[in-house]
Amino acid sequence: MMSERPDTGDKMPDIAMQTPDGDSVKPSDFKGRKLVMFFYPKDDTPGCTTENKDFTAMKSAFDAAETELLGVSKDPPKKHEKFIAKHSLAAPLASDADDDGIAEALGIWVEKNMYGRKYMGMERTTYLIDAEGRIVQVWRKVKVKGHAEEVLAAAKAL
Repeated sequence: MMSERPDTGDKMPDIAMQTPDGDSVKPSDFKGRKLVMFFYPKDDTPGCTTENKDFTAMKSAFDAAETELLGVSKDPPKKHEKFIAKHSLAAPLASDADDDGIAEALGIWVEKNMYGRKYMGMERTTYLIDAEGRIVQVWRKVKVKGHAEEVLAAAKAL
């Protein structure tokens, strides 16, 4: 476990995640292009569905800003496949199912507390990464409403 969470100015950890089609993807695959990696807790839950649909609705605007999108959760690839199909999602998804995956390296796989029950979960966090693979902006504990628009504005300004 890292003592410091990577932050603005740092290189994005280059850890592979699995895509729904069985391939793998890692941040360095996007070298030369801007990348928005949005980490969310769970497929097919209200906030996560809204966030994914918002990024999907704005995908052409992100494309115009020469910015790639990648949504990441701990859900298995098969669950991502169903989630994409059910909601016609356009932003690619990746599964960070490893116990020592990218969420752990970023310090966003955290202990949560709901109704007195403690459990490990993904802290909803978004990273804007430049063409060299450096983190240029981080949104922590994201509130979904208006988030995709805010990220798009930052990507356009980069």
